Amino acid sequence: MIESKAMAYVNMFGVLGALENLCVMDKPAKKILAGLKKPVSLCFSVKGGPCATFHFTASGCRMAEGDESCTCKMVFPGPEAFNALIDKSKPGIPAKNPVQVLSFLMGPFTALTNRLTELLRPDEKALKDPAFFEESTILTMYTIAGAISALANTDPISRISAENTVDGEVQLGIANKVAVTIAVRDHHFTTIKAPSQNPRATMEFASVALAHDLFSGTAATMNEMCKGNIRLRGMISMVDNINRILDRVGKYLA
Repeated sequence: MIESKAMAYVNMFGVLGALENLCVMDKPAKKILAGLKKPVSLCFSVKGGPCATFHFTASGCRMAEGDESCTCKMVFPGPEAFNALIDKSKPGIPAKNPVQVLSFLMGPFTALTNRLTELLRPDEKALKDPAFFEESTILTMYTIAGAISALANTDPISRISAENTVDGEVQLGIANKVAVTIAVRDHHFTTIKAPSQNPRATMEFASVALAHDLFSGTAATMNEMCKGNIRLRGMISMVDNINRILDRVGKYLA
């Protein structure tokens, strides 16, 4: 069962959260931002759900929880309404600087999210380009990392695994390419899009191709572990709990 509130957190911190990484990695995204004449800080505030601000400049995007320093704001009466922004491009209600919020939403923001969709839901032809394949897979990993914490903190089924996870940091990564950190404190999960300085557990995929196959469901985790293509170290129970949450991520991001 998919919970609409948990889905809103996945959409905010997993899907839209990947805009930060898109604007670092992707040339078309950088070109879109290069046209910004002045910074825009767009807040999405969901009643009974998440609130976050996306700070856009000509050089990139930074996401922060809350509405501090936002220059424009859009509010949603509930999680379902916010999810409709992601699924159906249905906007919420402008609550601050409505002219800016609508012009930015319909212009650069839509262009960026369209590009994000191309990478997160690629067609097979696009994936034949090695550079696109790698970028798509790494961006998917960032999205999944954000979704792990979103579900660990809000999804009733994922909360069971979170309640059984000890404090510490788990580093997830693709060998020689990218690493992210899931920090756990008092059963609350936080995603840090950087390697851990002191991981209590580590799970690393041997290659971008393997990560893609695992994310798309065409490779079996246990089989690849037996082959030595998924390297595990440290407190394995932490990784086991995250893998259970990953199963839920797959259902939410399907």
